[in-house]
Amino acid sequence: MKCFDCPVKCGAERDEKVGACKAPTDFIVSHVDLHQWEEPCISGEGGTLAVFFGGCNLNCIFCQNDVISHGARGRKLSFEQLWSIMAEYLPRANTVSFVTPSHYVRRLSEFLRLHKKDIALPVVYNSSGYDDVEGLKLLEGLVDVYLPDFKYADSSLAYKYGARRNYPEVAKKALLEMLRQRPEVSFDTKGIMRSGVLVRHLVLPDCLDNTNEVMKTLAGINPDLYVSLMAQYFPAVEGLPYENLRRRLSEEEYEQAVECFFEAGLINGFSQELTSAEEDFVPDFNLIR
Repeated sequence: MKCFDCPVKCGAERDEKVGACKAPTDFIVSHVDLHQWEEPCISGEGGTLAVFFGGCNLNCIFCQNDVISHGARGRKLSFEQLWSIMAEYLPRANTVSFVTPSHYVRRLSEFLRLHKKDIALPVVYNSSGYDDVEGLKLLEGLVDVYLPDFKYADSSLAYKYGARRNYPEVAKKALLEMLRQRPEVSFDTKGIMRSGVLVRHLVLPDCLDNTNEVMKTLAGINPDLYVSLMAQYFPAVEGLPYENLRRRLSEEEYEQAVECFFEAGLINGFSQELTSAEEDFVPDFNLIR
């Protein structure tokens, strides 16, 4: 069957040959573990049970998870195998996060229909933001918290850095669908997000104009949006062709990014210390721990 599940619409016969996402029809799982380095309302003290999928429908040249996103590194798992692994971690987790799931949206909806009732924790859809609206509709009632990136407001910059030129318009439509499904944000007594949408933006070195436009776009959608302004960029990929991507963010740049957040009229957000821009915060992607 040809795949049109993500916005690329490449039509690949993923049972026979991978398409733009570099992944087959069956789940390629790169890592399953308790992950404590997400936003406090996602990880809490115990961590989120993070399921990292191999492959990605974007090709951002600086991707900090490039070993699994560009190479689709991982193990092919059936629903039963994945659930068996997840069940070992569930009693210690605060949430369950499916990471880079956009190219598996249909399969994930099938998996969650089988196991959502057994999870009993908020289910988090942690994506690049490059999601198909019709695909997201398959997840309605199955995902509690949407955690999309909003990487680019500038289509030229998106294309320059390896993403899709139509990223801004696709990400905006996807975000509107996520907000339609989960318009109200709620937290439990421990500060864990039980429902809602939290948008992430990775601030890139020497790209403050893009950050400013992203903040304006998000505020234009809803000034009450919860936004995570991430300072964790570091050059994870060798030989990057642009000088600005070969260095970490400066303190001044991040302070200016925070100013962009407030000047846009946003009020609900999370910030990061610059010390988060370290390799130690990226999983080692040893398949299954």
